[in-house]
Amino acid sequence: MSERLAQVSSHLTNSYGRGLLNGEVAIITGAAQGIGRSAALLFAKEGAKVVVSDLDEKKAQAVVDEIAAAGGDAIAVGGDVGADDFPEKILGATIKKYGKLNHIVNNAGFTYDRMLHTLPDDAWDVIMKVHVRAPFRLIRAAAPHFRIKGENRENRSIINVSSTSGLHGNVGQANYAAAKAAVVGLTKTIAKEWGPFGVRANTIAFGYVLTRLTAAKEEGATIEIDGKKVALGIPGAKPPPAAANANAYPLIPLARPGTADEAAAAMLFLASPLASYVSAHTLEVTGGR
Repeated sequence: MSERLAQVSSHLTNSYGRGLLNGEVAIITGAAQGIGRSAALLFAKEGAKVVVSDLDEKKAQAVVDEIAAAGGDAIAVGGDVGADDFPEKILGATIKKYGKLNHIVNNAGFTYDRMLHTLPDDAWDVIMKVHVRAPFRLIRAAAPHFRIKGENRENRSIINVSSTSGLHGNVGQANYAAAKAAVVGLTKTIAKEWGPFGVRANTIAFGYVLTRLTAAKEEGATIEIDGKKVALGIPGAKPPPAAANANAYPLIPLARPGTADEAAAAMLFLASPLASYVSAHTLEVTGGR
């Protein structure tokens, strides 16, 4: 057995009973609801100490309380990921509480859809700010906790959330598609620059996953950005059928949308030692679409 395989095997043997991420520390942004919430709960179940970050600090604290009630360890850090002081704020809280950092999951985001010919500058700029600039600034600020020299390295990774819109484009999402495409290039560069320090960097591209971003816009979900309310969702979206239905989803071989828990499970795989030799990869979680 090779030395690296022995290390992975030893990690799984010693830690699996206590979780795939036993003793590791993970920052997850946008973790108060949807995929981020599911990821926070799952990472905590797998032994991670989770920093639950969200624009809505009360909802983030509710997730922390849920983790604590299940015997896990987590803290809430509220704030806008696009704010200039956000990286310092969240990293300061993380290191003060846990003394280290193993994983960053850049999950926070939203859609601000407009057709290309009617897309205003502010809708372009804010999507780039939240989906590209914010992850870049957080990762850059975290460099001292990842670019660690030496042989005895802990499992460490960066996971940036993209979308099939970023890989293939999508009608009404020129801003979102461009931002999510940029995330792929950013991630591949991190993998090349930080790989020598044992850091893995991967992108996860979700297809149709049931969240407030894919619910009917008529349901009225909104997010407040820079004092302005932005409507979330897809106009006229219908609730999914109770069972898998090929007629309802002809482009999805599994014939159904994904759940937030399924999306979170893919994140766990990329963060875990099961993906110890997976880096610079874009994992498409699409039901086969």
